[in-house]
This record gives sequence, structure tokens and C-alpha cells, in this order.
Amino acid sequence: MKTETFTSHPHGMIPNSRFPLLVHRNAIPGGGAQAVKDRFRSNGWSNNWDYPGVYEYAHFHSTTHECLGCAAGWMVFSISVGHSGFTQIRIAAGDVIIMPAGVSHEMISQSSDIHMCGGYPDGRDWDDIQEAFLSDEEYKRACKRIMMLPIPALDPATGKPIAEWLAAPSSVDGGWNEWRSGLDARSLPSSPAAGRAI
Repeated sequence: MKTETFTSHPHGMIPNSRFPLLVHRNAIPGGGAQAVKDRFRSNGWSNNWDYPGVYEYAHFHSTTHECLGCAAGWMVFSISVGHSGFTQIRIAAGDVIIMPAGVSHEMISQSSDIHMCGGYPDGRDWDDIQEAFLSDEEYKRACKRIMMLPIPALDPATGKPIAEWLAAPSSVDGGWNEWRSGLDARSLPSSPAAGRAI
């Protein structure tokens, strides 16, 4: 299994996360919806679903982190990570993505047989937030919910602690402090300032 990591920073009214997005390649060889869901559940990621793809509009979650496993076929995500603000990531059967709360994602292309499974740490329920419909106050509340979420006990694919998240810099050390302080100010920091919080 090979793991790819993608960092992010606040982008417009997308909070993103100090935790890296992880892509575990071939984490569940061959995929299969039951195998993927069984693996997720055995590692404490439940409230599972399986479906032919994911939403085809950009959205993020503020109430939970999310794992997505490709059970069959392939798909391409547009995800709010990387230096340019958005990156396209292609996944195929057996791959697992660990999506930090606050990271925007959408399906932009897929095979005819695409089948995905999802899971949430401790069976948390998810919300569905779209940047275009957020007010400043809703954005601030969403950001604060995200910052209060605990690191899940186990990686949904490996069953081990999520080392990449445990080793992530604190908000202060990672350069997020100005952005965090702005959430309690009367107005949000300007986009350029938010973009500097890496």
C-alpha cells in the first residue's frame, strides 16, 4: 500500500484543514463494497453507505471527518487541496481517501461501473455545506465545529493510529493562528490574508 498526502489552507469560504488529506492506494485490494465497509467498520468508521459515486457538486463537512473507499471502477475528484487551491485526484477500486472535515470535494468524472463506500469515525452524522450558499456567520460556525472535532482513534484502512494527523503542526505552528483569530473578529480576514495561512 502506498500513501499520498495533500495539504491545504483556507481558500475563500472553504475552511480546509490543518490535517493532510490521505490517499491510500490499493488499501483494500480488489475493492468490493462489502469488503470496504467491513474494513471501515472494523476500524471504528461506521454510519456507512455505498452508492454509484459521490455528489457532483463541491461540498464539505463540518460535523465529521469522512473516509471514502472505491469499491469498483474509477472516478476523478476535484478536491480543495494543493498549492493552486484545487487538485484533481483519480482513484480506482481498492483505494481509500481519508478526507478531513472542511475539505471541499466533488466527483467530476467516473467509469460506468463506479461504486463508492463512505464511513465516519464513531458513526458521526455528516452535514453538506456548499461554499456558494454560506453567510459569514454560517462559515464561522462551521469552522469552529471543524476545529473541535477529535482526531479519530484509528485509520479506517490500516487500523493503526493516523500518524500523519498526529504529527500535523498545531494551528499556531502551522500558520493558522491569524485565520483562527479572524473567526472571532467582527469581519472575516481578507482573502489574501486567508491565503497566507498555510
